Amino acid sequence: MSVLITGAGIIGSHTAALLAARGQSVLLLDRTPAHDAIRTIVDDPRVKVVAGDVTDVDALERLVRDHAVDAIVHTAALLSTAIRKDPLAGIHINVMGTANVLEIARRRQLRRVVLASSATVGYQAFGDFDGTAFPEDFGMHYLRHRPASIYVGTKVAGEYLALLYRDLYGVDAVALRYAAVISAWSGPGTSVPGKVLSSLLLPARRGETACIDDPFTVWRGGEEFIDARDCARANIAALDASVPAQGVYNIGLGSLASFDDFVAAVRLTHPDLQVRLDVQPAGGF
Repeated sequence: MSVLITGAGIIGSHTAALLAARGQSVLLLDRTPAHDAIRTIVDDPRVKVVAGDVTDVDALERLVRDHAVDAIVHTAALLSTAIRKDPLAGIHINVMGTANVLEIARRRQLRRVVLASSATVGYQAFGDFDGTAFPEDFGMHYLRHRPASIYVGTKVAGEYLALLYRDLYGVDAVALRYAAVISAWSGPGTSVPGKVLSSLLLPARRGETACIDDPFTVWRGGEEFIDARDCARANIAALDASVPAQGVYNIGLGSLASFDDFVAAVRLTHPDLQVRLDVQPAGGF
């Protein structure tokens, strides 16, 4: 039996590496695989990189059938920066792609589906949180705040679809809400943390001032970050759990970093970095 990983980005590639290291056969699916970047993380004959699209349900099901797939780790998604440019594509990939994975799991009676969600699904509920204690009505407060972006909306939809397939059809699906993911990656990427890192590191390497002019790359208060390798470990834990106690889990480090903390971390390797803020932070990612 083999595991299908959709999305050959940084999390998918690290997850494939962990599975291969323990002798498991892996299919790593991506619309346009970045082979050179993938090989910097995993270069193992047990990992087969294939080109494919999660929005093509028939082709996806054939892949699952032909390779005796018994579990799926679904990380394929259009990320927030790209969705702002093409919202409809984001909805097709993130919502219908997730629906296709869950439907195939139902039809083929797969052992487990692990879905990549995002901590951003809960951000709006904390907009007026003073940091002291959760109010008694926090649950209602959380529910009445709609997503602030289409990306977050697609992740909320994915979680609810997973829970419905779990409750109505017995699909063993678990959604993992990753904190803001950051790690070294040489392939294409449109994640906000990656964009933040590039906006600081590239000028630092050239000896220039980092001019922050995109309001989406600076934040007010604390943001929780996580290494992509820890996300991969969480995926493996979710795959291996005998009976997950619930359908959604938060995956993070339990600590927050301000924008100034982030700049200070970059200055550990580039101590002369100068930063100029041309925009004011409005909130989290």
